[in-house]
Amino acid sequence: MDYSADQSGFRQRKLQPNILARNSSMDASDASQLFEDTSGARHGSQAGYKPQTGDHGFPGFSDPMSNLAMAYGSSLATQGKELMDKNLDRFIPISKLKYYFAVDTVYVGKKLGLLVFPYMHENWEVNYQQDIPVAPRFDVNAPDLYIPTMGFITYILVAGLALGTQNKFSPELLGVQASSAFVWLVMEVLAVLLSLYLVTVNTDLTTIDLLAFAGYKYVGMIVGVVLGLLFGRLVYYLSLLWCCAAIFVFMIRTLRLKLLSESAAEGRLVRGTRNQLRMYLTMAIAAAQPVFMYWLTFHLVR
Repeated sequence: MDYSADQSGFRQRKLQPNILARNSSMDASDASQLFEDTSGARHGSQAGYKPQTGDHGFPGFSDPMSNLAMAYGSSLATQGKELMDKNLDRFIPISKLKYYFAVDTVYVGKKLGLLVFPYMHENWEVNYQQDIPVAPRFDVNAPDLYIPTMGFITYILVAGLALGTQNKFSPELLGVQASSAFVWLVMEVLAVLLSLYLVTVNTDLTTIDLLAFAGYKYVGMIVGVVLGLLFGRLVYYLSLLWCCAAIFVFMIRTLRLKLLSESAAEGRLVRGTRNQLRMYLTMAIAAAQPVFMYWLTFHLVR
């Protein structure tokens, strides 16, 4: 009896794994069947639906609609760019600014020498090619904005160095120095424009030309301050005096061809109230340069 019990028990123990394996295989078949039926029903429900897409993959937009939207957007962008360029060129003539920066190393060297020692230069007329002035790199008499721009930046750096030697340097004080120099430059150009309007001078001088001529004084200012820092205040006064005389001669000989009449510019005496006003205006513009040079530099050298 024990053997049969043990045998039956043994058989039960042997049969249980088979039953479990059979049950697990049935569950797996049911699960696979359930997955296949569910996915098949899902695919069957969506078999008749096909999304409408254009070339760019946006549902609901056909090719003509997307092309029309792209064409309309590009036309709006083109019109906006043309309008911005037109209004920007009205206030800031970018196309003309390229002319004033068309310089090279040879021109810069000759121009700096002319600003410091203008006494031996004879021909002050600007060369033209088909009624258009040649680029500054081909004519040392042509005005440019490269030297005034670099001169202004260098003046601010030298002013910061001078303030540092006096133990007065601070970012705020350097900003005040830069803003004051810029304001004086703008006021000078505006004053010259107003004077030209009141005197009714017909000239080809533009606002950029006046800005360039007014910015040439920074070269003499830099020379005076640097020499003053190296050799003392007496050398500052002597060098600044030389540079002031040089810029005065430079401005007189340059502006007389632009402001005076043709005969007066050639040195012949021309009588008339209007021509005398032009001559006084030319001398006033030239005489204002040394005043600004001293005013913006005297406190930098102790």
